[in-house]
Amino acid sequence: MKRIYLSPPHVSQTERDLLLEAFDSNWIAPLGPMVDAFEREFAEKVSMPHAAALASGTAGLHLSLKELKIGPGDGVLVSSFTFAASANAVTYCGATPVFVDSDRTSWNIDPEHLDLALKTLDARRQRPKALITVDLYGQCADYDAILGLTAQWDLPVIEDAAEALGARYRGQPAGSFGKAAVFSFNGNKIITTSGGGMVVSRDSQLIDRIRYLSQQARQPATHYEHTELGYNYRLSNLLAAVGRGQLRGLDEKIAKRKHIRKQYESALGDLPGIAFMPIPAWSEPNYWLTCITVDPAQAGADREKIRLALEAENIESRPLWKPMHLQPMFQDHPAFVNGVSKKLFDHGLCLPTGTAMTDDDLSRIIRTVRGCWDGRQ
Repeated sequence: MKRIYLSPPHVSQTERDLLLEAFDSNWIAPLGPMVDAFEREFAEKVSMPHAAALASGTAGLHLSLKELKIGPGDGVLVSSFTFAASANAVTYCGATPVFVDSDRTSWNIDPEHLDLALKTLDARRQRPKALITVDLYGQCADYDAILGLTAQWDLPVIEDAAEALGARYRGQPAGSFGKAAVFSFNGNKIITTSGGGMVVSRDSQLIDRIRYLSQQARQPATHYEHTELGYNYRLSNLLAAVGRGQLRGLDEKIAKRKHIRKQYESALGDLPGIAFMPIPAWSEPNYWLTCITVDPAQAGADREKIRLALEAENIESRPLWKPMHLQPMFQDHPAFVNGVSKKLFDHGLCLPTGTAMTDDDLSRIIRTVRGCWDGRQ
C-alpha cells in the first residue's frame, strides 16, 4: 500500500516552469527577480502593502520581535497551543514566553485568559512587551476581542499566520491584524517553497529593517561594512520561483481542502464521540488540516487507537499540538491556563488533508477510521 501523508507538497507544471526560468537566468543566489516578484504578489494576495521573503517563518518571528526591541528581561505573551517556533523565537531574543491557553470556540488564544494575563502581570509589575497570536490549523484567532484588549494596553501584536494563508476573519485576510504577520512555506503548509517564510506589514520601515537584518546587516558600501548584528535569513531566488507557482494555485488548494473536510464530516460525523474543529460564524478558514477530537467514553476508542489503526494501513495522522506550557523546555515558564489545550492534545487527531489525495485515498482513510467503531455498533 502506498503511504498517505498528512499534508505533503503538491506541485504542478507551473512551479517547474518558473523554477527552470530562474535557473536558466542564472539567478541562483539568495536574491533576484523571483524574490522581488514573489514579495509583490504575496503582499497583494493578503492585502498588505509590504512583504519580505525569508528562509523560514521562524526567521520572520525572530526579526519581527527584534524590531519591536524585545530583549533579555522582557516577557512576551504567546498562545500555548502552537508549534514550538512561536515560543522559540521569543527565546532567541533572550526574552521569556508567557503562555495563554485556548478558547473552545476556535481553539486559538482565549481572550478571557488574555485579559486575565494582562491584568495579573501588570499587578506584578511584569507588563509584557508584545503578544504573538497564532492562527491555528488555518483558522484566525478572534481579533475583534484580542485587538480590543491590546489597544487598551498599547501592546504590539505579531500575528503568527504560519498555517493560515488564505484564511479570513470577518472577511479580512489572515496576516493583516498585527504590527507584523508571519507566514510559513514549510513542506507541509498549504503552499510551500520547500522551506521559507514571509513577513508582511503596513509599516514600510519595519519591512526595510527586516530585509536589512536578514542580509547580514550589510551597509551600502563597496566593501563589507557592518555596524550591527545581522542574520543570513533571506529566501533563495530558486525557492521564490516555486512559491510564485504555488501562490497561483492557492484558491484551488483551499477549495480542495474544504472539500476533503466536508467528505470527512459526511462520512464520520455520525460516529459517537467524534467532533470536528469548530468553525465560528466569523471564520473563513483555509482548511489546512482536518482535525477531530475523540471522546473515549462515547466512542469506545481513543485518539491513539485510531492513530495506530491508520498507521497500520500506512496512513499518517498526528496528535494535535502539545501545548507549550506542557513541554519540558517551557514547563517552568509563566502560563495562564484553563485546561482547553491539554484536553485537545489528549483527545485530538489531525487527519490527512493533502490536496493531491485521490478519492480512493480518502475512502481508505474513512474506512480505516470507521473500522475503529465497527466492533461496538
